[in-house]
Amino acid sequence: MSRVFNFNPGPAALPLPALERAREELLDYRGSGMSIMEHSHRGKDYEAVHNEAISLLREQLSISDDYHVLFLQGGASMQFAMVPMNLLTAGKSADYVLTGAWSEKALSEAKPMAALYSAAVRAAGTTGTGEGKEKSYVRAATEADVKADDAAVYLHLCSNETVHGVQFAVNGEFPHFGKAPVVADMSSDFLWRKIDVSRFGMIYAGAQKNVGPSGVTVVVVRKDLVDAGRKDLPKIFQYRTHVENNSLYNTPSTFGIYIVRNVLLWVKDQGGLAGIEKINREKAWLLYKTIDSHPGFYRCPVDAGSRSVMNVVFRLPSEALEEKFVSESKKAGLVGLKGHRSVGGIRASIYNATGLDAIHALTHFMNEFAKANG
Repeated sequence: MSRVFNFNPGPAALPLPALERAREELLDYRGSGMSIMEHSHRGKDYEAVHNEAISLLREQLSISDDYHVLFLQGGASMQFAMVPMNLLTAGKSADYVLTGAWSEKALSEAKPMAALYSAAVRAAGTTGTGEGKEKSYVRAATEADVKADDAAVYLHLCSNETVHGVQFAVNGEFPHFGKAPVVADMSSDFLWRKIDVSRFGMIYAGAQKNVGPSGVTVVVVRKDLVDAGRKDLPKIFQYRTHVENNSLYNTPSTFGIYIVRNVLLWVKDQGGLAGIEKINREKAWLLYKTIDSHPGFYRCPVDAGSRSVMNVVFRLPSEALEEKFVSESKKAGLVGLKGHRSVGGIRASIYNATGLDAIHALTHFMNEFAKANG
């Protein structure tokens, strides 16, 4: 078996032990005579996996009893709509902080719901410059960038912009943006380190970056926000429905949640999130050091204090060289390095399961490529 080094932005690399366990149990889960995929989501075998995944997540993030933990579907894109659907009411408003493509999309999805509810959503702050396709984001927002409304129902931000390689709180705590509960899309940096969950009213994340496969969305939401949520929605769109049914109101992504359980066990084996953070910081340091050591050839457009630990973006002197870089790196067993189509360039997504060996292979390739083409 020959496995490549996977730098895809999502679906992304999964820990090999989590995959190996799935392989071993695929046909016969714990002597049951069938795969976990074939078990009823209401049966005791699957329910044990489901509850273990929730328990492991609570343990790793020290999630208090003030919060519910849900496994939903639809990815972050579904949450862009579900958040305003549940939390906005007539005459109320919500704030959005724009630091890249995904926070822009979240605001765009909220606007129709606000109009339907006679409510309002607004950009409370942005770090974007330029217009249209030329619009650029190179840093996270500071408290000075955001004019928050303390009376807002919530303030939404994206903690790590996958496309632009911009991340909040890389070397510290999240800024304070007023009194409104913070709702954070953490899809691409969830579980890269431990955070203070109590700073947030709600956290949501597509699993396909750091937590598991595509098809599962993790939602950590404060109980009072669920209780205050709208009741005039179809049941499937109400957070309270999923809370009351332990995320089993409809058939969930059972195999996806099983893999999430496996990944969380692997995280625990790495020394928990403290161990994961240490490795992640070393990976990012090595990669940014390589970029900065070739200032005439590689260039990271992101301000140093906002450089993502998860999605490292950089440019080469020309698009032709970038295409050559992607082509030759793929031949060398380094896949998924092409930048997002909206911004171009190169992007190395170095999530938890992308190990130091992958970074050493990539930085060696980068050094050799710069020598041969610089």
